Amino acid sequence: MEEKTFKIMGAAGAMNIVLGVVVLVTGVAAGVLMIVSGGKLLSGKSKILF
Repeated sequence: MEEKTFKIMGAAGAMNIVLGVVVLVTGVAAGVLMIVSGGKLLSGKSKILF
């Protein structure tokens, strides 16, 4: 019974690490895209006429 518990705990720990890496990569990618699009908006604001 204890071996099964340790096996489940190991799998849960590995899954948490994988999920953390995926969330980190997604967050960094989203941040870079937001910075790029914000820069394009700021550089193009002089072309807008109201």
